[in-house]
Amino acid sequence: MLSGIYEAGCDEAGRGCLAGPVFAAAVILPEKYNNPILNDSKQLSSEIREVLRREIEQVSLAWAVAWVDNNKIDEINILRASVLAMHMALDKLSIIPDHLLIDGNRFYQYKEVPYTCVIKGDGLYASIAAASILAKTWRDQYMLDLHHQHDVYAWNTNKGYPTPEHREAIQKFGISLFHRKTFSDLDDEPDLNCKEI
Repeated sequence: MLSGIYEAGCDEAGRGCLAGPVFAAAVILPEKYNNPILNDSKQLSSEIREVLRREIEQVSLAWAVAWVDNNKIDEINILRASVLAMHMALDKLSIIPDHLLIDGNRFYQYKEVPYTCVIKGDGLYASIAAASILAKTWRDQYMLDLHHQHDVYAWNTNKGYPTPEHREAIQKFGISLFHRKTFSDLDDEPDLNCKEI
């Protein structure tokens, strides 16, 4: 957080999956917060992510998680669904942020809040890294719960991503109610363009 400014980091998880929702998180960290192991969730073990999840949820000034299901993803495309999930998470924050840090290079304006997109921002900014960890851990738990209903797809290990095992299960058993049917992320509306730093 910048001095006197509430800055929320935002990130998503599950954008590249064949099944399940896309999750997003928004996190406002204390100004002096520092944890040397905090990093992009993809660079951390599941055990470290869970430790960091508990810490982030305890020490953050505000945090929220939201998701958009596979049916909505098919309706509006994964890019729009990812941004929608971020907006939904921002709506749930108990503190209105003064500025947003968005992981990636595409975003819709959220209300009147200024924002900056940062490519690979989850490795550069603690608030984005914290959001990536919450989005990832919450989504992983969701997919583990779904696995118990549909264990033929091995979502307990692949979390819905397109592994060879997952693709083979789809060929053998067909798709479930939780699989996505469309995979377009194209969108050329001008308000998706972000400042990049």
